[in-house]
Order: sequence, then C-alpha cells, then structure tokens
Amino acid sequence: MSTPHVVVVMGVAGTGKTTIGPLLAAALGVPYAEGDDFHPPANIAKMSAGTPLDDADRWPWLDAIGQWAHGRAGLGGVVSSSALKRAYRDRLRREAPGAVFLHLTGDRPLIEERMAGRKGHFMPAALLDSQFATLQPLEDDEAGVAVDVAGTPEEITERAVAALRRLDS
Repeated sequence: MSTPHVVVVMGVAGTGKTTIGPLLAAALGVPYAEGDDFHPPANIAKMSAGTPLDDADRWPWLDAIGQWAHGRAGLGGVVSSSALKRAYRDRLRREAPGAVFLHLTGDRPLIEERMAGRKGHFMPAALLDSQFATLQPLEDDEAGVAVDVAGTPEEITERAVAALRRLDS
C-alpha cells in the first residue's frame, strides 16, 4: 500500500480476527493491537457470563480503539474490533477518519466449528447467534474490503493484503 493505512480487522466472533490481525500487521510491516485488550473488565465479565454487550458497554471500548488508531494515523497499524454495526464503525472513524476495514466473512457452520476449537477465550459460542443478528456488513461508502475466511490463516492473509492493495489503485 502506498500510504500506511490503519486497518481495523472486523467480523463476528470466531472469524479469526486475533489470528489474521497479527499476520496482516507483519505482512504490512506495522504494529498490531488486540481489540479485546481495550475492553474494560466489566465487559469481559459480562461476555464470559454469556451476556451480549449493549451499546453503552461498547462506546468506551470503541473510543479506546479509535484513539489507538488515531495515534497510528500516517504510520499504519492493524487493530481488531468486531465493529459489527455501521454505528460502531462510524464511531471508530470519528476518532480515526482514515481507518479502513477488513471484514472477515464466513458461513456460520465454519465459524462455529472454529469457535468450538478455541481454548481459553471469554466469548462463548452461544453468543454467535447474537453476533450474526447484529452484523451489518460494510456499505459501499465505507472504506474497506471483505475477505472470506475459508482456508489457512496464511491464505486468508494473502487475500487480505491483495484486497487492501486494491484500495490504493
């Protein structure tokens, strides 16, 4: 990419944001920040108990991610965030107007299978339905690309890098 973008890796739980994010950051030569690390303890406790977050829970989390992204403007970076609703992405863009989104997409059975294989993650597979119900895919006027999560992490990352490069064409 000609100018280092700040890329927000988004998607429902289990799409591989935490796996693809660092691989993408390494491929682009920029730092990675794990979006889950920006959650306050109350949010993690709520999700661990199987309770979906509401918007009041998400705003401070999104603001913290947006502030990190703002600090990386012009330098590039990759951060993960589910960013499921347009309003959430708008909130991130308010802090970091140049951010672009990488939407990791996949069919529910594949994502559920991957979630079942995860160890030690606070997001239970039981919340997957609420994630899909909340998801609003990227709209045409949003800077970003969608990449399917079928295949190996390396294949997904290669597709993501190619798709992000096309944004600069």
